[in-house]
Amino acid sequence: MENKAIYKTVLGMIDLTSLNSTDTYGKIAAMTEKVNRFHASFPDYPLPASICVYPNFAATVARTRKDTDVHVTVVGGCFPASQSPLPVKISECETAVRDGADEVDIVLALNSFLEKNYKEAEREIVEIGRAIRAVRPEVHLKVILETGALKETALIEDASFLAMEAGADFIKTSTGKMQPAATPEAAQVMCRCIKDYYGRTGRMVGFKPAGGIATPEDAVTYWNIVADTLGERWLDKRWFRFGASRMANNLLSALEGREVKYY
Repeated sequence: MENKAIYKTVLGMIDLTSLNSTDTYGKIAAMTEKVNRFHASFPDYPLPASICVYPNFAATVARTRKDTDVHVTVVGGCFPASQSPLPVKISECETAVRDGADEVDIVLALNSFLEKNYKEAEREIVEIGRAIRAVRPEVHLKVILETGALKETALIEDASFLAMEAGADFIKTSTGKMQPAATPEAAQVMCRCIKDYYGRTGRMVGFKPAGGIATPEDAVTYWNIVADTLGERWLDKRWFRFGASRMANNLLSALEGREVKYY
């Protein structure tokens, strides 16, 4: 596929994100309205796959969006550190789904995982998944591995399989709140694990690189990793997302041949 065709497709795979301490209900509503108006300025390009916000803004996005194909995504489970009691994490995620969240991104409990207490790390994913699906069975659960904290390939592999076996619909590289964030090396490991898991179970799991991804060249790099490792079936927003809001304007600029600062 030509690079410009990749840029256009990737625009529709972005989880357009605002995760700032200064976010307000008005700012999130305004961001959602920009998505609503996007086709008035760019009718030939796809809308983002979702709008990703903190849990307290789920209802704002759900109420403001006009196209329900643009999902409401929240970062839940006490993002980004995941350092709270499990009942608190569950309550936060359940509330967000009741408020309209279609997707919930949680962080692997590194406090358990890094001590090799894999059963407890898995239990958190299972219980959060069970709780949110009890509210809405179709809700998607993404598990963030925070690969920058996993210094060995074997740890990324263990985290990938743990998350998938616990019921993750997607595995995601990073929160973007620590360095290193997404790397091609971590992406390759995770995609190999997804391929192996699919071969054993027949269940497709999605992949989401996030954190530090900004350029059209980055889009092509991760596109090629997914294409080469997982194949064409995964080149769809149902199975491949980018946590890369800065990249949206850069892709638009590359497609238009001029600087675009829409989002």
